[in-house]
Amino acid sequence: MPPRRRPLRITAALLGLVTAFSLTACGNSADGSTDKVAPQDGDKKGVQINLGPDQKRITTPKVDAIAALVPAEIRERGTLEVVNAAGSVPPLGFYATDDKTVIGVEPDLASLVADVLGLKPHYNTVDWANIFVGLDSGKYDLGLSNITVTEERKEKYDFATYRLDNIAFEAKKGTDWRVKGPADVAGRTIGVGSGTNQEKLLVDWSKANVKKGLKPTEIKIYQNSSDYYLALGSGRLDAYLGPNPVAAYHSASTGQTEVIGTFSGAGDEVQGKIAATTKKDNGLIKPFQQAIDTVIKNGTYQKVLERWGLANEAVSSSELNPEGLPKTGR
Repeated sequence: MPPRRRPLRITAALLGLVTAFSLTACGNSADGSTDKVAPQDGDKKGVQINLGPDQKRITTPKVDAIAALVPAEIRERGTLEVVNAAGSVPPLGFYATDDKTVIGVEPDLASLVADVLGLKPHYNTVDWANIFVGLDSGKYDLGLSNITVTEERKEKYDFATYRLDNIAFEAKKGTDWRVKGPADVAGRTIGVGSGTNQEKLLVDWSKANVKKGLKPTEIKIYQNSSDYYLALGSGRLDAYLGPNPVAAYHSASTGQTEVIGTFSGAGDEVQGKIAATTKKDNGLIKPFQQAIDTVIKNGTYQKVLERWGLANEAVSSSELNPEGLPKTGR
């Protein structure tokens, strides 16, 4: 689950990153419309990223049998109302260089799902909490915003998985420590997004350390990326804990930070999973699951992940309401 933050424009965020790290991005320096990111498998050639509004998204054919499973009201409307909380950092969901078009791996995947269902995707960008308010009211059909499956959420929502949920500690480049477990954050100052699963994990770790006689972790809450990257650059934070895709993308594209530890977003007991999210029992999750399975099988799903440098977070099939982050994992 991503940090709960306002949908800041990428231009404002990058201004903060320049201040913090003297950012020099690879790619087209003339118009700032591309970025070059080394994929997580270490391929030095990197992935050329288009940051402009004209995305030329990967497409896939409609599958009539799956489209027929969509409720008649939505088929007649012809649009798929997709909701996300676009943040300011690639590659999940963020604003293009025109400061209004939402781009990223999740809009691309939503577009593929809509293709299979014969619908036109309509993207709605809201604050994190309003994703669930809108799903509850029926205003939005599909939540696609790095949403982690949890046992608590399964009481109100249905899930179809599409990506592994891994989280990462990101620190300033050249740091001499690594995070392999709770003891490594004892006495450290760590930033995290408010109300996120990452915050819950960090609080758990700190409590466990105190019980063992270790120092507590000083947890700093941030609402947006520009603030926590400024804090990393100035030395006010030892590390920031957030979604692995964001940390991997940022460290690869700037060369000023590095990932010093990765973990399942659901804790030690369960491999965390990111899922398409719908209001429970509204009849949409099965066609969504089948649409995801279709694009996995035909290869377009993998092309989207590769496009954004996230090939190592792929799943082999979409699971319906799998085991999630336990209620007792807080």
